[in-house]
Amino acid sequence: MYMIIEQLITSFISTAAFGIIFNAQKDSLIKCGIVGMSGWFIYVVMTNFGVDAVPASLAGSFIVALISQTFARMYKTPIIIFNVAGIIPLVPGGLAYDAMRNFVENDYNLAISLAAKAGLISGAIALGLVFSEVINQLIRKSKLPPKVYKRSRL
Repeated sequence: MYMIIEQLITSFISTAAFGIIFNAQKDSLIKCGIVGMSGWFIYVVMTNFGVDAVPASLAGSFIVALISQTFARMYKTPIIIFNVAGIIPLVPGGLAYDAMRNFVENDYNLAISLAAKAGLISGAIALGLVFSEVINQLIRKSKLPPKVYKRSRL
């Protein structure tokens, strides 16, 4: 339990710090931290229940995008600020580093395996962001009243 709390605090801080790097406004930094922490929480819970890292990353990035869309509407801020900062904890940087290190050490089988896993996780993050945007567009279009076209008299 304490390990999860430590990870949530760390993901909050890292996401807020990347918000600073991306020149987010001061009042958006806490919101960026909440977005990243939420995505990481979903990832950690799913991996603790035995789900592989790829679908857990997909779900985490989906949640990141949903919360980012909500915050962007609520606070009239561009969604990219929350999305980019929010996916930082999910990015498989350590896995990519291990893959490159194994390439350098001539352990090609392990290097290819790790690189493929990093690529799959990166793709899952991208798909989670896209799925969320598609669902958001479908919901928004279903709520709009149909356009009424008037015939113009010629």
